[in-house]
Amino acid sequence: MGEIGPEARRWLAHLNTMSQKLWQVLPLGPTGYADSPYQTLSTFAGNPMLISFDALREENLLQEKDLMGFPVLPEDRIDYGPAILARSQVLEKVAHSFSKRASPSLKTAFLAFEEKNAFWLEDFALFISLKKHHGGGPWVNWPTPLVKRDASAIRSAQKEHGPEIRQTKVLQFLFYRQWDLLRKEAKQSGVSIIGDIPIFVAHDSADVWCRPELFLLQPNGQPTVVAGVPPDYFSQTGQRWGNPLYRWETHAAEGFSWWISRLKSSFELYDIVRIDHFRGFAANWEIPADEPTAMNGKWIPGPGRKLFDAARLAIGELPIIAEDLGVITPDVDALRDSLGYPGMRILQFAFGEDSPSPAFCPATYPSNTVCYTGTHDNDTTAGWYRSEAGQDSTRTPEQIAKEQHQARTYLSCDGSQIHWDMINLALRTPCHTAIYPLQDVLGLGSEARLNVPGREQGNWSWRFRWEQLTPEMEDRLRWLTHESRRA
Repeated sequence: MGEIGPEARRWLAHLNTMSQKLWQVLPLGPTGYADSPYQTLSTFAGNPMLISFDALREENLLQEKDLMGFPVLPEDRIDYGPAILARSQVLEKVAHSFSKRASPSLKTAFLAFEEKNAFWLEDFALFISLKKHHGGGPWVNWPTPLVKRDASAIRSAQKEHGPEIRQTKVLQFLFYRQWDLLRKEAKQSGVSIIGDIPIFVAHDSADVWCRPELFLLQPNGQPTVVAGVPPDYFSQTGQRWGNPLYRWETHAAEGFSWWISRLKSSFELYDIVRIDHFRGFAANWEIPADEPTAMNGKWIPGPGRKLFDAARLAIGELPIIAEDLGVITPDVDALRDSLGYPGMRILQFAFGEDSPSPAFCPATYPSNTVCYTGTHDNDTTAGWYRSEAGQDSTRTPEQIAKEQHQARTYLSCDGSQIHWDMINLALRTPCHTAIYPLQDVLGLGSEARLNVPGREQGNWSWRFRWEQLTPEMEDRLRWLTHESRRA
């Protein structure tokens, strides 16, 4: 499922070859249900599955014998079950032998990491140990003293699971160490990394287990209401995400300290942070927890700019991209503009029923905007153009045909190279930033789509292979970037 070692550094070199200066990544947290990077076990922790085995070998933390019996895994798709099992077995050996194999300087660095991150690391490591001990089940199904975080039960658990807790801490140290080295190399090569944090956190996470008072929960820990969005472009019944909603008045009473810690941690990982579902700071779509779909919800106010004012006071200027897609009302626009954050425009949405309408016409996009050909939630550009009704879309055959005609007319093309036409269009909009998924550079179809919103299984499994990126593709993207004066 990828590593943050030599392959990632090789990718940085290719970005330079293509004259690209931004690399946007999905959330890097440890995934839980359905392997979604937007439903992680912690908002502060890194995903140990991304730890580079090559880098571990360079520091003598991993030996050949540790890799005996490692399976051959698919090259084109991520098979999460076997991949996680195989990598976990290797990483457990690495963590177990860390004290014996690590150099003195590495041990000193680990102690410093442990001390600096104690505010989340202690609870997260215990959470992971308890989750393993209880068969991977959600924390609300643990024994009541642990669900309620009874002080005596917590002390007993910490004592009982001491070795496992330390191993989890070691893996977090190794992840952060490797990522920090990669980010420094990116900066040296002139590449800025855009991170991505979802506004909400997973219910089955260390965050909710440790601070239940910050969320709208029942006494037993189950959510009273959950997050989502009303019916939209992606789903006729809306999207029921299932995340617990925040108890914003409690956050405000604490000076938004949890959010400040979260943002501070994010800016230690990334140069720029994209906040997914920014409109939730203006208002959230509140769905009763017993509702099976997102249709019967209501909008409730968010914290507004008070949260960002507090964060700016504590951290300084915040280079944030506001993901402002979906049902956007004037209060969302006003909040984004008052903070000066760039919003987003998706070119696939530029050719709908009324296209190109003033709000969606690429030629009139605001300059303080990030233009995407598509995001992780969209089909690839080639897949979108060639799509058929009923295939992960709410569009009718007539709507699809109209979009195709609108796109060909606006772009003055025949559609055969639609991915390059759209990348070229993104580069030529007034937006100060243009971003395109790698699948669009490669011209891949729907088989390479990352995620279908509302679909619980089969997402996040596309895998890149080096032979897909040809010198001709790199030359073309570099030329387009220079020709549009964005190099």
